[in-house]
Amino acid sequence: MGPIRILIADDHAIIRRGLRTLLEHEPGLEVIAEACDGREAIALARRYRPHVVILDIAMPGMTGLDLQRELKLRHQVIPIIFITAKRDETVRLRALEDGAVAFLYKPFSDTDLLQALKPALRSN
Repeated sequence: MGPIRILIADDHAIIRRGLRTLLEHEPGLEVIAEACDGREAIALARRYRPHVVILDIAMPGMTGLDLQRELKLRHQVIPIIFITAKRDETVRLRALEDGAVAFLYKPFSDTDLLQALKPALRSN
């Protein structure tokens, strides 16, 4: 059993860089790719086959919810952890109903993110 392979998709480079730095310091986790929009995330998911995707809800070109549906159509179920600064209960509920394993509001703590990753850690 190898490391948990993570794809990060967020349109802000500083967020992607911060998440990568945090996650790469945790044993058993590997950030395999970063995407700045939904289309790039789809291509990278196809290429790298991540075990989990950390996904921003609001990205240019394709919302996180649209991307979640697209990933479900193109791939087997990939656990998705949504991150967002916008507090919208309707969006949160829809994401969770569509299969997201967690939904975190920015700013969130290191502990919150690592806790959200636990279901993916158990399944691999």
